[in-house]
Amino acid sequence: MTKFHLAAATAAIALLTAAQAQAHAKLVSAIPADGATVAAPKQIVLKFSEKLQPKFSTAHLMMPAMNNMAMPVKATVAKDGVTMIVTPKGALSTGAYTVHWQAVAADTHKMEGKVNFTVR
Repeated sequence: MTKFHLAAATAAIALLTAAQAQAHAKLVSAIPADGATVAAPKQIVLKFSEKLQPKFSTAHLMMPAMNNMAMPVKATVAKDGVTMIVTPKGALSTGAYTVHWQAVAADTHKMEGKVNFTVR
């Protein structure tokens, strides 16, 4: 293999590795936004950078001040594939909440994160 071919092969591998590293689903926006104080939302909307695999993408809602008490929710991926809708099964009372999300895109890497908000 010539030096040119070796350099070209190395560059191609580097580009493929970089593309794969950037292929993970990332949270683009959240409603309510992280750190926001809002009236009790009927839905929490999480928008991601890539289409999600619905079977492997989910969210949980917790109240940190209540020993991370879990609040019952239904988490679904919308038809656009990049939006996750988290619907509490009851009205949210005043207090701090954390949405823990897990998102899996086509690359099959599980990404996790959280969004904190307060209900006034």
